[in-house]
Formats: sequence, structure tokens, C-alpha cells
Amino acid sequence: MNGAGVMEAVGCVLRRDLMLVLRQRSDLFTTLFFFILVVSLFPLGVGPDMEILRVLGPGVLWVAALLASMLALGRLFASDYADGTLEQMLVAPQPLPLLVAGKVLAHWLSTGAPLVLVAPVLAVQFDMPGEGFWVLVVSLLLGTPVLSLLGAIGAALTLGVRGGGVLVSLLVLPLYVPVLIFGAGAVEATLSGLGSEGHLSLLAAFLVLTLCFTPWATATALRISLD
Repeated sequence: MNGAGVMEAVGCVLRRDLMLVLRQRSDLFTTLFFFILVVSLFPLGVGPDMEILRVLGPGVLWVAALLASMLALGRLFASDYADGTLEQMLVAPQPLPLLVAGKVLAHWLSTGAPLVLVAPVLAVQFDMPGEGFWVLVVSLLLGTPVLSLLGAIGAALTLGVRGGGVLVSLLVLPLYVPVLIFGAGAVEATLSGLGSEGHLSLLAAFLVLTLCFTPWATATALRISLD
């Protein structure tokens, strides 16, 4: 199997999943509206004190992004499992980890990318300074793909299990904690004048590691779930 054929297969998986998302826009809007509602309701509960909101803003935005990303994990492999597409992927001549990577990329484009675009607008509610906007966007660009890649492992392990939505949350939440800490910490460090380079470097390292290993781990989990 040459490289061009493999990339063509990955592109087909990506286009197919994005087309399904466009046909079922309710799933896309559910994740996005959840993120917007959680972030928008928080200032109403805390009050109008801008000093408090500036301190809590980075953490609130990152926690909401994490929960919204987790909310969409259930549909990552569910439809393919239900219609038999997943079995065909397992017996396809193309490497399964690369096909999985295409599916995770489609998942991020339909869930993580909209969150990254909306987050700076919502950050205005927390009186975030201009330099915080850019660091927030960069941290989410680095961190949300890690959430999708790690979440794919949990989604694959709980495939076809009753109550899988709750179980996948329990599996992946401990793995999400470092991403949350360094993602929110990057914005907080910038706002306090300490600089965000260390936090962003660690997020970039997490992204490289997950890109290298999680597609293979997810492929193995899929084979286990379908045996």
C-alpha cells in the first residue's frame, strides 16, 4: 500500500465524517451551545465583580471547553459501530491507526475548532485583556486536539457498553487534568505578567506525544471492543 493510497483513504474518512456532521447539525450545535451556556451563566452566578471574574475566567473557559469536548465523545465511533462501517475499517488494507487519526481530526474540526473560535468572544464577559485573548486561543488550539485524541481511547474502550457515556468520562477525565492545568495556567500566567511560554511548550509536547501514540492505542482498543 503506497503512501498516496493511504492518505486518500484517510481523506475519505475525514470527508465522510464531516459530511455526516453537516447532515446532523444538532450534534454540532449541542456541543457549542453547551459551551456558550456554561461560560455565559457563570458570571451571572458569581456576580459583576470584574476582579473576581478576571481571576476565574481562564479556568471557567477551559473547564467548559473540556466538558463540551467530553460531551461529544459518545458519537465518535457510535454510528460506525451501529452500521458496520467500523468492521470494514478493521479489515481494510489501510493501517487502522491512520484511519482513526482521520476520524479524530474530523471530531476535532466539528467540536474543538468551533470552541476555539467562540472562546475569545466569551472571554469578553470576564474582562480579559487583549494579550490574554491570544494566549487563550493558542492554548485551546494546542489543548483541544489532545482532548480529542485522549478521548478517542476511552470512546473505543467503552464502545457498545451500556452506560458507556458515563464510563468514558470516568476513564478520560484523569487524563484531561494536566491539559486543563497547563491550558488555564498559560492564560493566568500571561495575565499575571509571568509569561506563558512554559505552559504552552508543555501543551505542545502533550500534543506531539498524543499524536504519536494515541491513534495506535485507539486502534488496539477498537479491536478489543469488537472481538
